[in-house]
Parts: sequence; C-alpha cells; structure tokens
Amino acid sequence: MGLFDGLMGNANDKSIAATEKELADVLIPGEEVDLSFVLVRDLMVFTNKRLILVDKQGMTGKKTEYKSLPYKSISRFSVETSGHFDLEAELHIWISSAVEPSVSLQFRKDKHIVTIQKALAAAVLR
Repeated sequence: MGLFDGLMGNANDKSIAATEKELADVLIPGEEVDLSFVLVRDLMVFTNKRLILVDKQGMTGKKTEYKSLPYKSISRFSVETSGHFDLEAELHIWISSAVEPSVSLQFRKDKHIVTIQKALAAAVLR
C-alpha cells in the first residue's frame, strides 16, 4: 500500500539513515535528521536545526529545490485534518511576519498529519 499511498498524496515514513545519505550535501556538520516523510518524490525532513522541504521537479526529478526553514523563523502554523466530505488534510506554515503562508501542503486522509504537527510544534516551541 506504500506506493499507492504516495500516489494518493499520503506521506510515508522514510528511514533516518536513507534521508541522511540523500541529504549528505545539504546537512551541515552536527545536523541530524530527527524525522522524515516522503510524499511521492518529495521529502519533508525535520532536523535538530531546521525543517527541510525537498521538491523534486520535472519528469525525471533531477532538478531539485531544497527549501530550508529555520525553526526560529517559523512564526505560526496550522493543521487542518480531513473530514467526511473534505478528504484533504492541510498544513500551512508562516515565516516571520508574512500575511500569507510561505508553505502550504496537502495530504489525503493522512494518518501522519498529527505526527507532523507534533514534530513541528516541538521544534518551533523549543
């Protein structure tokens, strides 16, 4: 069901070792991956220093954007869980004093949205 979940927009856990290997050129010395989720080809990575959003683009996924959000710059976030008729859960993250969310992610019937919310709260509220 893992591949099907990914195609349907559901996040799946990714091992910390595999994530650290994939992000070896992105992580700084002393930075450790705490939690990682894969969404089709994209990644949401919580480290001990920041949130890294990896957006693989194009048909081959060779072009990649790495969005780095230091926890101290996240001013607020919201999580909206899915319901009976609205099947998508949503995560919105605001940076500093931005009016609109800097990051908006959608998940379909995602069991990991609560885990993601807790990880984000723990990191931002340190």
